[in-house]
Amino acid sequence: MSEPDDLIEQARKLFAGPIAFLKSAPELKFLPDQDVPEVAFAGRSNVGKSSLLNALTGRNGLARTSNTPGRTQELNFFDVGEPLVLRLVDMPGYGFAKAPKDLLRKWRYLVNDFLRGRAVLKRVLVLVDSRHGLKDVDRELMDMLDKAAVSYRLVLTKADKIKASELADVHRRTTEEARKHPAAHPDVIMTSSEKGMGIPELRAAVLESVTA
Repeated sequence: MSEPDDLIEQARKLFAGPIAFLKSAPELKFLPDQDVPEVAFAGRSNVGKSSLLNALTGRNGLARTSNTPGRTQELNFFDVGEPLVLRLVDMPGYGFAKAPKDLLRKWRYLVNDFLRGRAVLKRVLVLVDSRHGLKDVDRELMDMLDKAAVSYRLVLTKADKIKASELADVHRRTTEEARKHPAAHPDVIMTSSEKGMGIPELRAAVLESVTA
């Protein structure tokens, strides 16, 4: 299901306007005030989260990209709009991070506590690499979001990296699985940061989640 054209245009204008890094929060006590709706981006390490955030906002350097999994170790907040309309939250990647176990545990607690206790969090976008599809570590996050009754939507990344027939199959299987989860949005968005595929729809989905 595609996003309505007027919503896509509203979202284009919003993301073409002011966007600024607000702060990083290594612990819950550093979170910003809950004064504006938030949309969080979650995904496995190296799923292409930073690249997608940069494509979404049309700014190459907004989120740091790295070939080293697990580089984002804090919750990073970005203000969107003037006056302020919403806040994007770049979350630490999960799985595969080459970091000491105690640090990984600290990240996990930070992420879990944030997701469960953030009243202004309107939606989590769970990013899934098109080449691999849903993994057990993604399903663990989905189950946690279901239990916490936090609305989320699956977003396939790197859709340009596989054949169209394979992409269609991954999209179908991912959609079927999403529709079995009570807190998941029934429609899955396919994106490519490099080609710009699905970016207008993703912007509209972000805006819709905070205005619906």
